[in-house]
Amino acid sequence: MSAEPTAVHHVVEGPEAAPAVVLLNSLGTDLGMWEPQARALRTEFRVVRLDTRGHGRSPVPPGPYSLADLGGDLLALLDRLEIERACLCGVSLGGSTAVWTAAHAPERVESLVACFTSAYFGPADPWLERAALVRAEGTEAIADAVLERWFTPAFGQRDPDLLARMRASLVATPAEGYASCCEAVGRLDLRDDLELIAAPTLVISGTDDPATPPEHGRRLAAGIAGAEFAEISGAAHIGNLERPDAVTELIRKHLEPVLQSRKVRHEQ
Repeated sequence: MSAEPTAVHHVVEGPEAAPAVVLLNSLGTDLGMWEPQARALRTEFRVVRLDTRGHGRSPVPPGPYSLADLGGDLLALLDRLEIERACLCGVSLGGSTAVWTAAHAPERVESLVACFTSAYFGPADPWLERAALVRAEGTEAIADAVLERWFTPAFGQRDPDLLARMRASLVATPAEGYASCCEAVGRLDLRDDLELIAAPTLVISGTDDPATPPEHGRRLAAGIAGAEFAEISGAAHIGNLERPDAVTELIRKHLEPVLQSRKVRHEQ
């Protein structure tokens, strides 16, 4: 982990006394990717969305980054917000960050939802090559290829405006931030950490996800004691936007015990 965590940009919504839910964005996006879920959850939860370092409005420290750096940023944010324990929910790189945090700081994690992600994204070389390309030519150089993996072709026809907004968000991502997070993805391997996770866990995969196919999600869930696995049809890699209602329903159902436990404690 880097010596000093990055003070990431974040937005907090919902009742201050409610259980905290932290939503972690994917590579090449910002906290806006979680708007459908934040809108649904913020009536009952204290919803915290953040921009991963190097993304959105967060600072861009020099790379490369590691998953421990990103987890350290998250823990520092929880400290600043005086949140002792939180439910973590992340997509792709954000999901891996949530998994790392649940393994390395289990006392801070009340529940875990890992969406469209993996404990191991494969050999590092393709990710390091992408990082080098982005540093040389910017995120515009990889934007179209990335979008093809984010969403199914049918989604682009169904909602071209949202597709255009997501492309604009990707292209606006600082090259150094994107490249450094690519290096974090390329080098992460959480397979030996999964047995350390004690939080109730849900893993969500998309049937049509080419980046982290459902077998990645199944292996991730199999490595975590008691974890549940759900597969959503008609969803590629950014499935929380392609199938927002289905993903929100799964998250909400998984977090229901947290709400019920909080109500019981208040009544005692």
